[in-house]
Amino acid sequence: VQLQASGGGLVQPGGSLRLSCAASGNIFSIDYMGWYRQAPGKQRELVAAITGGGSTNFADSVKGRFTISRDNAKNTAYLQMNSLEPDDTAVYYCNAKISYYCSDAVCPTEFWGQGTQVTVSS
Repeated sequence: VQLQASGGGLVQPGGSLRLSCAASGNIFSIDYMGWYRQAPGKQRELVAAITGGGSTNFADSVKGRFTISRDNAKNTAYLQMNSLEPDDTAVYYCNAKISYYCSDAVCPTEFWGQGTQVTVSS
């Protein structure tokens, strides 16, 4: 099972970016998908998460600016980031709890994707 993140880049303050996280492999089901971020010198923090049923959770600092959605048929989650601020600059990591076929069982496991850099600067 792999998580492939994409969509980072450089954007001016007030701009928008959309991150994608696609899960692939021998997947039985996906519980939640989400995004964490880590800025230089800071701890990794949860940005947003979404369950298979569509329930969402956001960090206070991004509420009203970021939205998260999920395409269950494509095993993909999207983080739409609007009104970006310099404090949003960080490496963003995709995270998911995935149950996959392992031998004769189903193994629920937390997976991390590679980080994608988001830089908000004029």
